[in-house]
Amino acid sequence: MNKPATLKRLLTRKNALNHTRVDEQKPAGDMPGTPGEAILKIRRVAVTTNNITYAAFGEAMQYWDFFPTGEADWGHMPVWGFADVESSGVPGVEVGERFYGYFPIASHLRVQPERVTERGFYDGAAHRKTLTSAYNQYMRCSADAAYRAEDENYQMLVRPLFITSFMLADFLQDNAFFGAVQMVVSSASSKTAYGTAFCLEAYPHIKRIALTSARNKGFVEGLGCYAEVVGYEDLTKIDRSQPTMYVDFSGDESLRMAVHKHFGESLVYDCYAGSAQNTQFLRPLDMPGPEPKFYFAPVQIKKRNADWGHAVVNQRFNEAQLAFIRRVSDAKDPWMQVREHRGFAAAQTLIDDMHGGRIDPQRGHVVVLD
Repeated sequence: MNKPATLKRLLTRKNALNHTRVDEQKPAGDMPGTPGEAILKIRRVAVTTNNITYAAFGEAMQYWDFFPTGEADWGHMPVWGFADVESSGVPGVEVGERFYGYFPIASHLRVQPERVTERGFYDGAAHRKTLTSAYNQYMRCSADAAYRAEDENYQMLVRPLFITSFMLADFLQDNAFFGAVQMVVSSASSKTAYGTAFCLEAYPHIKRIALTSARNKGFVEGLGCYAEVVGYEDLTKIDRSQPTMYVDFSGDESLRMAVHKHFGESLVYDCYAGSAQNTQFLRPLDMPGPEPKFYFAPVQIKKRNADWGHAVVNQRFNEAQLAFIRRVSDAKDPWMQVREHRGFAAAQTLIDDMHGGRIDPQRGHVVVLD
């Protein structure tokens, strides 16, 4: 019987998210085949600004709680990726199988699979019982209708963001866009923002207006999924006579204030969809117009599971995700070019650049941990 592997992990300082360190610990588990447990060897993970957001809201929304480190000031920044079963003492979870799911940036993860089905399993570890169940599910690649081996990098980059985009677009149309006829989107170059715009192409009556920096304006114009692209400095040139909705991916309070002052009574809804650059919760500001509302994808997922049934939600999402991956990876005109980084040191540099906003919006970043 083989000795289990040493656990290597990347830890993030909770109060300074660009500060990370790598350490090695005792073996990832006891001996292979421990009844009720499995050890997953993490192969590759995606790192996006979304992961910085997870860490930023780690305390308030319990993201630090998924993968305890045993150190009060240091946490595991959660990421999405792929892992293979290295050892298993659970029937139906076989050595060598590949799973997609939520992981720490680490060499291994010990799980306690329960609710094992053809589709996969949930980690039944005691500390995860009270956490959002969607993050506890591990999907068996061989049974995932949306899985394509050649698309692994795109799937882990796109899927966590695109579920937010897909359900946000659904939430907005489900509420008839709150009466708006135009939608102003900040940080329009972000993957979640243009994923939302992509999903709303079926609703041409709502005009999609991109707000972006001068540096990213050319990229956003090239996407073709916004009817109009405006630099932040030109916000006041946008028509304010029309009922308008603000979808905020920047979190910039001064920009929010400027949006509210410019549109005034024409602003019918302010939807805060999250940000990596401003990692604070919404603060009350003395400004005209509607109070900003925080959007949380799991709420809309739960609603649609009740409305349509889980199978239909999955089917619609999988179809949309495959269409989006085909679009972003189009060889002739790609929206995203994937760069692979190898090893933990490369992951540290990437996280520092991501936190500092030094990332080309056309790049998607994957860390290979093998």
